[in-house]
Amino acid sequence: MSTLDATRAELGLLVLYLNKAEARDKICRAIQYGSKFLSNGEPGKAQNVDKTTSLARKVFRLFKFVNDLHALISPSPQGTPLPLILLGKSKNALLSTFLFLDQFVWLGRTGVIDNKERTELVGRISLYCWLGSSICTSLVELGELGRLSGSMKKIEREIKNSNKYDNEQYQAKLKKSNERTLSLIKAGIDTVVAVGLLQLAPEKVTPRVTGAFGFVSSLISCYQLLPPASAKSKTS
Repeated sequence: MSTLDATRAELGLLVLYLNKAEARDKICRAIQYGSKFLSNGEPGKAQNVDKTTSLARKVFRLFKFVNDLHALISPSPQGTPLPLILLGKSKNALLSTFLFLDQFVWLGRTGVIDNKERTELVGRISLYCWLGSSICTSLVELGELGRLSGSMKKIEREIKNSNKYDNEQYQAKLKKSNERTLSLIKAGIDTVVAVGLLQLAPEKVTPRVTGAFGFVSSLISCYQLLPPASAKSKTS
């Protein structure tokens, strides 16, 4: 492959990535929390970037609550334990509520709804919903990791005399386990970010800590949205 073909392939992947509204939102999120880290809550250029980017991101999330509303009313995969189903549905309900209320926060901060106190109240309620959904996500991922661990151990027992990494079923479970571990880490980080935004522990979770955790969470989200290996091979 020539250098031009390789460059064209890489640009094709970048276009594919940036065509996703979700990817652009997470890039803006990284800018937002990076600015929060730099400003540490102090007035200045960094705080202005934080506030304007936060407001701009709300446009990306208009009507996004429908996604989790659809997941809420959709049936769960067969074989999922009832506690995990309830936690998953709670996560969907809370996240959908957060995104729904966030639209009214956007309307208030853009001046369409002229009631600052009501806007701030709705904003706090929506953040509590996000906090709850992050906690539910953490618990769901922990439960699913436990189930995956049990399945992987069962496969190991079945293939005692062969290399487990040569087993396609084991490799698939391992890949899924790694993905869920990353999601668990992100959910834990997002919980800290929500605590910081709500100022539930202002002495420990300062604006700088919130910014740092939010920036790392955003980078994880950007990584999770990368095109799959199959898309890369097709482009090349």
